[in-house]
Order: sequence, then structure tokens, then C-alpha cells
Amino acid sequence: MTPRKPTITDLARAAGVSPSTASIVFSGKAPVTEATRSRVLAAAEKLGYTGPDPRAASLRRGRSGIVGVVFDEPLRGAFADPVQTLMMDGLADAVAPEGAALLLLRDGVGAPGGPTLTTAPIDAAVLVGCSGSMRASLEVVQARGIPVVVIEGDAGEGVLRIGLDNRAAQRRAAEHLRDLGHTDVVMLALPQDARREAGWTTPESEAAITIDVTRDRLAGLRDVFPSARAYAATGSFIDAGVEAARQILAAHRPTAIVAQSDLLAAGAVRAAEELGMRVPEDLSVTGFDGVVVDGLGERRLTTLEQLAAQKGRAAGDAVAAMLAGRDPAPVELTCRFRRGDTTGPPRAD
Repeated sequence: MTPRKPTITDLARAAGVSPSTASIVFSGKAPVTEATRSRVLAAAEKLGYTGPDPRAASLRRGRSGIVGVVFDEPLRGAFADPVQTLMMDGLADAVAPEGAALLLLRDGVGAPGGPTLTTAPIDAAVLVGCSGSMRASLEVVQARGIPVVVIEGDAGEGVLRIGLDNRAAQRRAAEHLRDLGHTDVVMLALPQDARREAGWTTPESEAAITIDVTRDRLAGLRDVFPSARAYAATGSFIDAGVEAARQILAAHRPTAIVAQSDLLAAGAVRAAEELGMRVPEDLSVTGFDGVVVDGLGERRLTTLEQLAAQKGRAAGDAVAAMLAGRDPAPVELTCRFRRGDTTGPPRAD
């Protein structure tokens, strides 16, 4: 027979204090004397008491203490991207004071087994991007009255959005290249949809783009270079950037490549150097994100710096406000243009 686990009442009795005092020692929500604290902890060690059952606390609060997070990309890609890890740090910091933890979830469509966005016992949901399949799951979540926040995506009417000025920021990078004299520019884009297929975009594929960041940054480039071509990579990885840039440079030698992430930009620099091209003398390269990229060596990338941790923190603050019964306002963050040494005037030819 399994022995009964000691309770807070057992601990209080053994320490000679009230149950509320014993509880305070473990929660740290109010000060107690050092003598009382030592007596309670000594009694806890003797009894083998490790703290209150979190399930009981969840029942009392009527909450699970879980915020579900769903990425609009495979997790192996999300955690290889420094922007996403910084964003998750900010999100975790913001919900921690609420006693909440993050749970990474699948969107619930075509995902057998394990918790999903539609089945997990969550208090709130944070969507990083919002694909078509995610929107289908969202209807179930909203029907349960669960607060939802979307980061850089459109989840429809009534869903709070934490946005980034992707189009305006990408336009600034394009204007920088135009001011340097560039006219022959190609965009190295993030994936167009959940299939994440590499290749040149077409008017038809661009009209069907489901990833908001890709569409908005492409629009920013086209605001300045309306006829610029675009090649979609399989994801925001250096290797994906290398492969995509190889295809771009094999078909044509533009004077500039505008990459939709710093990791893709680093891949473009590497591919150019493989071909004996000098950056920026033969090829200018811009990125987007403003993160530290190991693949660039001593180079300083011309890029748009976004506040990734602040983006996550804004989403976490919104979740906390909604759980407290308040109606937070949408947030639109802005990027800062940073000129590095990977852009210059176009080559003479």
C-alpha cells in the first residue's frame, strides 16, 4: 500500500505553527521570522514534505497555469531561429508573475496524439503567426472562452494582435539600396506557406501566400522595386539561404539581394563568396531582424533591427491583462534600420 503523502496540515502540526504560516513559508508571499522558517523547513525535511500540490492550487484558482504557444512553423525551425528564442524569453518573463508556464502545442489539425491547441487545458493561447489550419483550431478555442493573442499574424476579428512594421521596415531597406544606385534587386524570401517549398515565386503563388511576414516584407520591397523577382527559401536558416542564393545567382547576377531574415542574408553572403563574388563590391546584401549571426564572421550586416524580446513580452502582458478581466490594446512595434558593411554602390557593369 502506498503511504499517504504528508499534507500542509501535517507539516503545521509537526512544526508547531498554523497551516497558514506553513503555507506562507513555501509560497514566500509574506515575511516570516527566520526562526519560524527554519522550524517549518526542518519539519518538512523530516516528513518528506516537498510543497503544496500544484493541482490543488490550480483547482482553487480555477486555472491550469498554462499558456499554450503555437508556432506557424515546425518547432525544429523555431528554436534554430534566434528571433524566436528571444521572443519566447520575453513571453515567459511576462507571464511568470501570473504563476503561468508555457506549453508548446500543435495546432490540432492532422496532429494525432498528445495535447493540441484544441485539447490542452490552457488558460490562454499565443499564436506565433496564423496559418489556415491554425484558424480552424482557433474557432474551438474561442468557443471555450479562452483568451487568444496572435504575434505577427491575422487571426481574424476579435483576436488581439502584436504586430511589427514589416512592410514599412522592408521598404526602408529597399530605399537604402535605391539611394545607393541599385536597380537590379532580388528578394530572398521566407516560406510562402506551410509546404515550405523552395523556388521562384509567381503572381499566382504570391496571391496565395498564407504567411503574413513573407507577404508584408515582399510588399515593402515592391513598394520601391515593383518588378523585383523573389525566390522563397525553405525556412529561416543559413543553409537554406545558401541554397536559395545559389539558385538566384545561377539564374542571374543581381547587384543586390534583399533577404527577409538575417540568417538567410548570412547564407546569401556565403553563397556569393563561394562564387568568388565580393560583398558589397559585387553584391550588396541586406537582412532583417538585427540578431547576432555566427556565419558572418567580422562582417556587420545591413539590416532592420526588431525588438524580439519586447514582442514576446507584449504578448505576455496582453495575456496577463485578459486573464485579469481587462481589455488590452493591440501593439504595433517598429524596427530600426542599421547600415552595416554588406551594402554599397552597385558594381560598374
